[in-house]
Amino acid sequence: MWNEPAQRISRKALTLWRIYGAIQVGITILVSIGLIVAILLWNWPSWLLAIAAGVVLLELLFSVWLLPELNWKRWRYEVTDQDIELQHGILIVKRTLVPMVRVQHVDTEQGPLLRKYKISTISISTAATVHKIPALDEREAEELRQSISSLARVAEEDV
Repeated sequence: MWNEPAQRISRKALTLWRIYGAIQVGITILVSIGLIVAILLWNWPSWLLAIAAGVVLLELLFSVWLLPELNWKRWRYEVTDQDIELQHGILIVKRTLVPMVRVQHVDTEQGPLLRKYKISTISISTAATVHKIPALDEREAEELRQSISSLARVAEEDV
């Protein structure tokens, strides 16, 4: 097949993505509670309860346990002097190659949950798009941001 990029994102991404999944499941539970109220108030068929419970269980299984693990295993990146290679996706694996000469600027992002777990996301901007490397340890993200910035300047000077 092909050589995968060598670098992985932080293992803390699993915890973060599981929290996001739990929030999503919590919203589904709230909708299910509304369905239960509707069933009780308007005498709707009780088999809707089984469907709601099944949806909650499936979403819990996928969003909190399975998808974060698969996402983390698939997410890889590599930065060389010439380009930045990204790979992610579960069923459809997306591989992106960003030439260093196309990089315009590099940002780090950190929301409240990312800050709590001391991880950052790097955004790499080109003229057409923004590419992100999620869930890197803070120090690694800052070093990578500086490195990409320096390599982009050198690549620009060589052109």
